[in-house]
Amino acid sequence: MNSLGQDKYLLEGLAIQDKNAIESIYKSNFTMIQNLIINNKGTLNDAEDIFQEAMIVLYQKSIDKEFQLNCQLKTYLYSVSKRLWLKKLQSLQRFGIQADDVEDFISVESDLQKHQQEQNQFSIMEKAMEKIGEPCKGLLEAYYIHRKQMQEIANQFNYTNADNAKTQKYKCLVRLKKLFFAEYKIDKNDR
Repeated sequence: MNSLGQDKYLLEGLAIQDKNAIESIYKSNFTMIQNLIINNKGTLNDAEDIFQEAMIVLYQKSIDKEFQLNCQLKTYLYSVSKRLWLKKLQSLQRFGIQADDVEDFISVESDLQKHQQEQNQFSIMEKAMEKIGEPCKGLLEAYYIHRKQMQEIANQFNYTNADNAKTQKYKCLVRLKKLFFAEYKIDKNDR
Protein backbone atom coordinates (compact mmCIF):
# COMPACT_ATOMS: atom_id res chain seq x y z
CA MET A 1 0.00 0.00 0.00
CA ASN A 2 1.45 3.40 -0.94
CA SER A 3 1.85 6.24 1.54
CA LEU A 4 -1.34 8.10 0.59
CA GLY A 5 -3.32 4.85 0.61
CA GLN A 6 -1.98 4.07 4.07
CA ASP A 7 -2.81 7.61 5.24
CA LYS A 8 -6.38 7.29 3.92
CA TYR A 9 -6.72 3.96 5.74
CA LEU A 10 -5.48 5.54 8.99
CA LEU A 11 -7.81 8.50 8.56
CA GLU A 12 -10.78 6.15 8.11
CA GLY A 13 -9.66 4.25 11.21
CA LEU A 14 -9.44 7.50 13.17
CA ALA A 15 -12.98 8.41 12.10
CA ILE A 16 -14.31 5.24 13.74
CA GLN A 17 -11.90 5.66 16.69
CA ASP A 18 -9.96 2.51 15.87
CA LYS A 19 -7.32 2.07 18.56
CA ASN A 20 -4.71 0.64 16.16
CA ALA A 21 -5.10 3.56 13.74
CA ILE A 22 -4.78 6.10 16.55
CA GLU A 23 -1.68 4.38 17.95
CA SER A 24 -0.13 4.16 14.50
CA ILE A 25 -0.69 7.89 13.86
CA TYR A 26 0.77 8.70 17.26
CA LYS A 27 3.85 6.47 16.87
CA SER A 28 4.58 7.76 13.36
CA ASN A 29 4.16 11.47 14.11
CA PHE A 30 4.64 12.44 17.74
CA THR A 31 8.45 12.64 17.63
CA MET A 32 8.29 15.02 14.66
CA ILE A 33 5.85 17.32 16.52
CA GLN A 34 7.87 17.03 19.72
CA ASN A 35 10.98 18.21 17.84
CA LEU A 36 9.04 21.08 16.28
CA ILE A 37 7.81 22.34 19.66
CA ILE A 38 11.03 21.81 21.61
CA ASN A 39 13.12 23.43 18.86
CA ASN A 40 10.84 26.48 19.09
CA LYS A 41 11.13 27.13 22.84
CA GLY A 42 8.52 24.63 23.99
CA THR A 43 8.59 21.78 26.48
CA LEU A 44 7.64 18.12 26.32
CA ASN A 45 4.33 19.00 28.00
CA ASP A 46 3.71 21.67 25.35
CA ALA A 47 4.42 19.09 22.64
CA GLU A 48 1.99 16.61 24.18
CA ASP A 49 -0.72 19.29 24.44
CA ILE A 50 -0.21 20.53 20.89
CA PHE A 51 -0.16 17.00 19.46
CA GLN A 52 -3.38 16.18 21.33
CA GLU A 53 -5.04 19.30 19.93
CA ALA A 54 -3.79 18.46 16.42
CA MET A 55 -5.22 14.94 16.77
CA ILE A 56 -8.58 16.45 17.74
CA VAL A 57 -8.48 18.66 14.63
CA LEU A 58 -7.57 15.63 12.52
CA TYR A 59 -10.36 13.57 14.10
CA GLN A 60 -12.90 16.32 13.34
CA LYS A 61 -11.69 16.41 9.75
CA SER A 62 -11.79 12.60 9.49
CA ILE A 63 -15.51 12.47 10.30
CA ASP A 64 -16.29 15.24 7.81
CA LYS A 65 -17.37 13.48 4.60
CA GLU A 66 -16.34 16.52 2.53
CA PHE A 67 -12.73 16.50 3.79
CA GLN A 68 -10.08 15.31 1.35
CA LEU A 69 -6.49 14.81 2.47
CA ASN A 70 -4.34 16.42 -0.25
CA CYS A 71 -0.96 15.76 1.34
CA GLN A 72 0.69 13.17 3.54
CA LEU A 73 -0.90 12.72 6.95
CA LYS A 74 2.34 13.71 8.69
CA THR A 75 2.53 16.89 6.63
CA TYR A 76 -1.02 17.78 7.62
CA LEU A 77 -0.35 17.10 11.33
CA TYR A 78 2.87 19.10 11.14
CA SER A 79 1.08 22.08 9.62
CA VAL A 80 -1.79 21.97 12.13
CA SER A 81 0.62 21.58 15.04
CA LYS A 82 2.73 24.48 13.85
CA ARG A 83 -0.35 26.70 13.57
CA LEU A 84 -1.50 25.68 17.06
CA TRP A 85 1.95 26.36 18.50
CA LEU A 86 2.05 29.74 16.79
CA LYS A 87 -1.29 30.66 18.37
CA LYS A 88 -0.04 29.55 21.78
CA LEU A 89 3.12 31.63 21.39
CA GLN A 90 1.01 34.61 20.42
CA SER A 91 -1.24 34.21 23.45
CA LEU A 92 1.71 33.80 25.83
CA GLN A 93 3.79 36.47 24.10
CA ARG A 94 6.65 34.41 25.45
CA PHE A 95 9.29 36.26 23.47
CA GLY A 96 8.24 39.82 24.21
CA ILE A 97 7.52 40.50 20.55
CA GLN A 98 4.38 41.79 18.89
CA ALA A 99 1.87 39.11 17.88
CA ASP A 100 2.13 40.30 14.26
CA ASP A 101 5.86 39.53 14.28
CA VAL A 102 5.45 35.93 15.49
CA GLU A 103 4.40 34.82 12.00
CA ASP A 104 7.83 35.93 10.75
CA PHE A 105 9.56 34.14 13.64
CA ILE A 106 8.05 30.77 12.71
CA SER A 107 7.07 30.75 9.06
CA VAL A 108 4.65 27.85 8.69
CA GLU A 109 4.41 27.90 4.92
CA SER A 110 8.12 27.97 4.15
CA ASP A 111 8.89 25.35 6.81
CA LEU A 112 6.08 23.11 5.56
CA GLN A 113 7.32 23.46 1.99
CA LYS A 114 10.85 22.57 3.11
CA HIS A 115 9.50 19.57 5.03
CA GLN A 116 7.55 18.39 1.95
CA GLN A 117 10.64 18.76 -0.26
CA GLU A 118 12.73 16.73 2.19
CA GLN A 119 10.08 14.01 2.36
CA ASN A 120 9.93 13.89 -1.44
CA GLN A 121 13.71 13.58 -1.68
CA PHE A 122 13.75 10.80 0.94
CA SER A 123 11.10 8.98 -1.07
CA ILE A 124 13.15 9.33 -4.27
CA MET A 125 16.26 8.10 -2.43
CA GLU A 126 14.34 5.05 -1.18
CA LYS A 127 13.33 4.25 -4.76
CA ALA A 128 16.91 4.65 -5.95
CA MET A 129 18.18 2.39 -3.13
CA GLU A 130 15.68 -0.29 -4.15
CA LYS A 131 16.80 -0.07 -7.78
CA ILE A 132 20.53 -0.21 -7.05
CA GLY A 133 20.38 -3.84 -5.97
CA GLU A 134 22.92 -5.96 -4.13
CA PRO A 135 25.71 -5.84 -3.14
CA CYS A 136 25.61 -2.02 -3.43
CA LYS A 137 22.51 -1.59 -1.31
CA GLY A 138 23.92 -3.72 1.50
CA LEU A 139 27.36 -2.12 1.27
CA LEU A 140 25.97 1.45 1.45
CA GLU A 141 23.64 0.55 4.31
CA ALA A 142 26.51 -1.10 6.20
CA TYR A 143 28.64 2.03 5.86
CA TYR A 144 26.11 4.88 6.17
CA ILE A 145 23.36 3.39 8.32
CA HIS A 146 25.14 0.82 10.46
CA ARG A 147 28.37 2.88 10.60
CA LYS A 148 30.64 -0.10 10.02
CA GLN A 149 34.36 0.38 9.38
CA MET A 150 35.71 -0.40 5.91
CA GLN A 151 37.63 -3.46 7.15
CA GLU A 152 34.40 -4.88 8.62
CA ILE A 153 32.64 -4.26 5.32
CA ALA A 154 35.50 -5.90 3.40
CA ASN A 155 35.13 -9.00 5.58
CA GLN A 156 31.34 -9.03 5.33
CA PHE A 157 31.28 -8.70 1.53
CA ASN A 158 34.39 -10.80 0.87
CA TYR A 159 36.60 -8.03 -0.53
CA THR A 160 40.34 -8.65 -0.33
CA ASN A 161 40.95 -5.54 1.79
CA ALA A 162 39.46 -2.27 3.07
CA ASP A 163 40.76 -0.32 0.05
CA ASN A 164 38.86 -2.58 -2.36
CA ALA A 165 35.71 -2.16 -0.25
CA LYS A 166 36.22 1.62 -0.31
CA THR A 167 36.57 1.58 -4.11
CA GLN A 168 33.39 -0.49 -4.43
CA LYS A 169 31.56 1.90 -2.08
CA TYR A 170 32.58 4.80 -4.33
CA LYS A 171 31.32 2.99 -7.45
CA CYS A 172 28.05 2.23 -5.68
CA LEU A 173 27.64 5.88 -4.69
CA VAL A 174 28.15 6.96 -8.29
CA ARG A 175 25.45 4.48 -9.41
CA LEU A 176 23.12 5.61 -6.62
CA LYS A 177 23.61 9.25 -7.57
CA LYS A 178 22.72 8.50 -11.20
CA LEU A 179 19.60 6.57 -10.15
CA PHE A 180 18.57 9.32 -7.72
CA PHE A 181 18.85 12.11 -10.27
CA ALA A 182 17.13 10.07 -12.97
CA GLU A 183 14.24 9.44 -10.56
CA TYR A 184 14.32 13.09 -9.45
CA LYS A 185 13.95 14.29 -13.07
CA ILE A 186 10.99 11.95 -13.63
CA ASP A 187 9.36 13.12 -10.40
CA LYS A 188 9.92 16.79 -11.29
CA ASN A 189 8.47 16.32 -14.78
CA ASP A 190 5.36 14.64 -13.35
CA ARG A 191 4.44 17.79 -11.43
